[in-house]
Amino acid sequence: MPLPRTRGTALRHRLAELRGPDVPAKALDARALAALAANPGCERRAILDGAGVNKPALASALGSPSAFGQSQFALTRGNAFEARVKSDGGAELLRLVHEKLDPRAEPPSDAQVPELSAIGPEGRTARTALALRDATAAGVWTLLDHPMLALDVAGSPAFLEPDAVVVHPDGSWTVVEIKSFPMLDGSADPAKVGAAARQAAVYVLALEEVAARLDPPVDTAARVRHHVLLVCPKDFSNFPAASAVDVRKQRAVTARQLARLTRIEDIADALPEGTCFSPDLPAAELTAAVESVPATYAPECLSACELAFHCRDRSRASGAVTSLGRSVRAELGGLSTVEEVLAAARGEGGDAEDPAVGALRRAAWLRAEALGGAGR
Repeated sequence: MPLPRTRGTALRHRLAELRGPDVPAKALDARALAALAANPGCERRAILDGAGVNKPALASALGSPSAFGQSQFALTRGNAFEARVKSDGGAELLRLVHEKLDPRAEPPSDAQVPELSAIGPEGRTARTALALRDATAAGVWTLLDHPMLALDVAGSPAFLEPDAVVVHPDGSWTVVEIKSFPMLDGSADPAKVGAAARQAAVYVLALEEVAARLDPPVDTAARVRHHVLLVCPKDFSNFPAASAVDVRKQRAVTARQLARLTRIEDIADALPEGTCFSPDLPAAELTAAVESVPATYAPECLSACELAFHCRDRSRASGAVTSLGRSVRAELGGLSTVEEVLAAARGEGGDAEDPAVGALRRAAWLRAEALGGAGR
């Protein structure tokens, strides 16, 4: 007699059905997770990422391909720079961690670099947890090269792979982010640093979950450092420069937004029977499947989601005010379409007691007065 299917097993089976027969799951990395947390109200992205759907292939099949993502040149350059930073057992990387984050500790002369290979992401996650526990107990500098961490996201585990995690002699842990954009005169592009900080904050949250499971339990705030090390090329050379980045704000925001995500199983249960997001389906059937999941589009999605062009077209076609930006949407109160906004401004609709309606009518009156004065 087969064993009864548990809730977790049933969810994994359901997500596999949504992904399509024999379609491998696309891993949810920290970059995507940071973008997902930035738009927690979007059920469409939550279910597609939770099911491991290949969104670039899906966008192409829908007729709205996106150029979102890194170029092959940038990836190659980044991999070459990371290899240089980690060469010689990570000596230069550990020196930068010591210099920027822990100068009072003993210099990392004989650091350990444990082997983290294992079968599958679950095996690598378990191996990473053991390595962190052993390194913490040993009290020596330890470099974990591409460890595997697991973070619960809306009821489904996301496996994350930071560039490196360093264990200090005092037993604390530091996330290391290695990027290929330059650091000029000790500073880098603030927008790129902010994106790296949001990504590192996801790793910090995952490390805190590992620390909470240690036996005996420890204070996660004391174990996981909230200053991460950002390593970039110095000026336009291939030599590394580093800066300590405080990610406490990004960590708090990400944790709060992830907690607000609608649980993936609830979204899946609400979908019509037979819904599938396989890119091999006919365009009409695939479009209907995607449209069966509500989306929350905003212009910011263009730099964070592969389906942004598709969602933007649908948002514009329906006249949704979200296509104008989240700040505009927040100012318009209960007015959800451009048609409703124009009608309210003309005095043909809307509640006159609504402050947003009153502001629109006042703005329309001022515009008419200005145009009338210009015509005289």
